[in-house]
Amino acid sequence: MNAETYIIAGIFTLFALAESVRGGYFNKPGEVPSDLWIEIVSASLVTVLAQPLALFGGYALLQFLLPTSEGVVSDWPFWAVFVLFLVADDLTQYFWHRSCHRFKPLYALHRAHHQANYLSVRVVFRNNGFYYLMMPSLWLSGMVIFLGGLSVYPYYLVAKMTVIIAAHSDVRWDQPLYRIPALSPLMWLLERVISTPATHAAHHGKWASDPATHYRGNYGNFLFLWDMIFGTAKITRSYPQAMGIEGLPPVGAAEQLIWPLNRLSRRSESRERTSAGHSS
Repeated sequence: MNAETYIIAGIFTLFALAESVRGGYFNKPGEVPSDLWIEIVSASLVTVLAQPLALFGGYALLQFLLPTSEGVVSDWPFWAVFVLFLVADDLTQYFWHRSCHRFKPLYALHRAHHQANYLSVRVVFRNNGFYYLMMPSLWLSGMVIFLGGLSVYPYYLVAKMTVIIAAHSDVRWDQPLYRIPALSPLMWLLERVISTPATHAAHHGKWASDPATHYRGNYGNFLFLWDMIFGTAKITRSYPQAMGIEGLPPVGAAEQLIWPLNRLSRRSESRERTSAGHSS
């Protein structure tokens, strides 16, 4: 494993330990027995299979289409390549995330992330495997790496994953900072630039009637700035009364993890049964 992998794993572990001290890591409010193993399987699918395949796919695709473009940004300043990743990866993920909440077929790839009735670092990677495999931002990241961004990508990835892990954790690190008058200008700026527990919790809120819920907004992953720019931001500095999905019944583990493969499997079995019935 690379150094950034250990750093991200360490940050994840620190927040997991903080959650354990705060009120438990394995006994979240509203948790059902299948939640933990769904999160283990999805995290394995995402980190071992889907994300590496998408990154490699983007790299290989650009290598095939524009082989002469290899390394063209390798002489750029660090900050310029970092900004390139912000646009190619994080801005694109904002629109992918937003699209998955707007279009029903895409939402099927993302609903696992919201079916959990709690926020925790446990749900950071809780998604259908195809959600990440099809994520344009990962393919574009692979392309930027081919263009010469490999040396910058580890720093970008650590920064992004630190914000995402901290925003999903139920350790509300921003809450006490809001109460310190001297930090008011800093917090005003911070909550408009990056995702925080309060702004991201709003996106996971269950009840539309809850003033702290903003399910159709606050889509930013690393930068909340995209929500500010594109008019999908809501800042309340409060937290929803409940997390989850309003108005939709829960679906099973297979539906959450491998849709539409589970549907195709059912149809195949149904056709086989029908065929066997006709032949008899």
